[in-house]
Amino acid sequence: MSRIGKIPIEIPSGVSININGNKVSVKGKLGELTQEIGDYVNLSVEENKLVLTRKSDDKTGRSQHGLYRSLLNNMVKGVSEGFEKSLDIIGVGYRASKKGNDLEILIGYSNPVFVKAIDGITFDLPNQNLIIVKGIDKQKVGEVAYMIRNIRKPEPYKGKGIKYRDEVIKRKVGKTTASGGKVGAKK
Repeated sequence: MSRIGKIPIEIPSGVSININGNKVSVKGKLGELTQEIGDYVNLSVEENKLVLTRKSDDKTGRSQHGLYRSLLNNMVKGVSEGFEKSLDIIGVGYRASKKGNDLEILIGYSNPVFVKAIDGITFDLPNQNLIIVKGIDKQKVGEVAYMIRNIRKPEPYKGKGIKYRDEVIKRKVGKTTASGGKVGAKK
């Protein structure tokens, strides 16, 4: 039995789940998400809990059991609470601002970089060096945050660039001179 798949999903108040064949739609106060479920998993709602059971015990059935349980749990959490990823901008003169729903990032290039808003994703800027990506779909939030981070990844010497809030940058030591003398001096 899958350790993840056998855990029932708690359905909070205000969230409704509609199962129609292999399509599952989850509706809550923040929006609605749908997911198509594979043929190896059965769904049932029992006492405000969504229970997943697998039809067969072969390799595909075991793997899909935990997968669809995680996807459905993320859908329930997304429509009730939402997801967010925080990104820090580190560097002198590096900053972000909102232009309508879009994001404008000044990150050391000759021109600003614009990030278009995607359906279901919002940007929150508490200050000019912090970007918070919010949405109900965990995968979309992660993809947009990754896309923003890839505009300028943090470099290992000074740590300048865009990094996740909880990311630890492994720093390198800069160049030093040999035996205290000047670099390039004759001995």
